[in-house]
Amino acid sequence: MRIIPILTAIIVTVALYFAVMERDKLVAFATGAPADAGTDAASPAPAAEGNTPARPVVRVFARHSKAQVVDSAVVLRGETQAARSVDLRAETAGQVVSEPLRKGSFVQQGQVLCQIDAGTRPALVAEARARLAEARARVPEAAARVDQARAQLKEAELNRNAASKLSKDGFASETRLAATEAAVSGAKAAVETALSGLESVQANIQSAEAAVASAEKELERLEIKASFAGLLESDTAELGSLLQPGSLCATVIQLDPIKLVGYAPEAQVERIEVGALAGARLSDGRELRGRVTFLSRRADDTTRTFRLEIEVPNPDLSVRDGQTAELLIASDGAKAHLLPQSTLTLNDEGVLGVRLVGEDNLTVFAPVQLLRDTVQGVWVTGLPDAADVITVGQEYVIEGVEVAPSFQEPM
Repeated sequence: MRIIPILTAIIVTVALYFAVMERDKLVAFATGAPADAGTDAASPAPAAEGNTPARPVVRVFARHSKAQVVDSAVVLRGETQAARSVDLRAETAGQVVSEPLRKGSFVQQGQVLCQIDAGTRPALVAEARARLAEARARVPEAAARVDQARAQLKEAELNRNAASKLSKDGFASETRLAATEAAVSGAKAAVETALSGLESVQANIQSAEAAVASAEKELERLEIKASFAGLLESDTAELGSLLQPGSLCATVIQLDPIKLVGYAPEAQVERIEVGALAGARLSDGRELRGRVTFLSRRADDTTRTFRLEIEVPNPDLSVRDGQTAELLIASDGAKAHLLPQSTLTLNDEGVLGVRLVGEDNLTVFAPVQLLRDTVQGVWVTGLPDAADVITVGQEYVIEGVEVAPSFQEPM
């Protein structure tokens, strides 16, 4: 009963042997051809003596590309920013006695936004002014004492000179001469004392003037005013609220003109100049025009980009602070090729470029610089005015490989 499976296995084994090991003979037997004919047909013809084997040719698609002069504007992403923004805070303590202004209101420069209760501050100003007047009234008296002391000194010096002459002629005693010397010394001391008193009076005047200025400045701090014309970004302090030094009264922003802020990478910052024409397209489609007013000389430590600012008129205040914008900064025109983004590749050194069909249909790698990215493709520089760019198959060839290009219509 078990002989049939064994015979079946033997037959299958023999069939597999001929199918694998004796395939050529099996094919010849089936077709009626000599056994070695298939072998001769399968083996390649030997190369003629002195001929090199033919190199493989890779079929690729390419495009005739010609350089065009394009505006090489620098395109960046940025945002709108208020020209000025300030938080107005209290410099003194007190209760607010003015009605609040609501956010969104337009305020003029110098307009009072928060009025703080004066309390006893006017009385302190009056007291300081009275002390100043009192200090100034002492000046004539102190000056008179100085004049009197100087007159006494002069008289004492005259008496001393007379006593000295009489003493030389023998008409005055040494005692009288010593008395006049003592009188001169006392007069000098009196002059010094009078001058010291005058300086003290002048110091009191300066102290009183400082007290008056401090009291008047404290009165000025009762009114918190807008430092420039702009919009209130927050309500002013509520009536009856107590403000301490540093408490917020209001936030004011200036939107005319408005700034457009962007960050230029290292590769493009040299193409930007202060004063260059610039434009922006907001997310809602509106377009703005202005000029570059600032370009940072120091890169951001994290992003290695350089901050730039564009000033744009905004008389109707329609542009808000913080809107997203696409920035375009004018630069010198340049010759560039418009190519599909898929044509860009990297060589073994990591250099960005494209592969060209060169002389004798040999592949050439050409480095390029990316100028601009658009919906139609990318604008690149660094190629000759006319170039045959491989668009399909560039990833399967290297420098010096022969290709058989099929040219497409240019973009």
